[in-house]
Amino acid sequence: MQAWRHYNEVVKPTVYIETTIPSYLAARPSRDLVVAAHQQITEDWWSRRRTAFRLFTSQLVLEEAGRGDSDAARRRLGLLKPIKVLAVGEEVLHLSEAIVSAKLIPSDRAADAVHVAVAAVNGLDFLLTWNCAHINNAEIADLLAEACEGHGFRCPVMCTPEQLMGG
Repeated sequence: MQAWRHYNEVVKPTVYIETTIPSYLAARPSRDLVVAAHQQITEDWWSRRRTAFRLFTSQLVLEEAGRGDSDAARRRLGLLKPIKVLAVGEEVLHLSEAIVSAKLIPSDRAADAVHVAVAAVNGLDFLLTWNCAHINNAEIADLLAEACEGHGFRCPVMCTPEQLMGG
């Protein structure tokens, strides 16, 4: 979050929307109880809380969201259309390579490191995801923060929509 704010200025926190968010929003209702709960929580966050934040995504998310079933891809991309797209530049690639080299995220999941790096390099407050294996993982959170800080960036808070529902 912003370290300071003017007394008359309200600054909305920033959120990076990772691919799992539009995927859950655009998917058909699941019969799997856990997935169905995640879908409902994501829909609740999207409808009630997203306007409390400035939303960002990346070209990588657009590419990932555009894959697969054409109808689902169209729905996912439609949800992302109004969101500002951040570039995947040299600093992002350098940081994501460092994260993978440190074995914090497996090399076969390097795109997940790019998501973290985009959010960190752009100074975003939160990275919203349901990817709890490689991104929002308590076992690597401190190490990801150290990697980001070691490259001069603050690591965003990794969280699910449920964790960002507010008070």
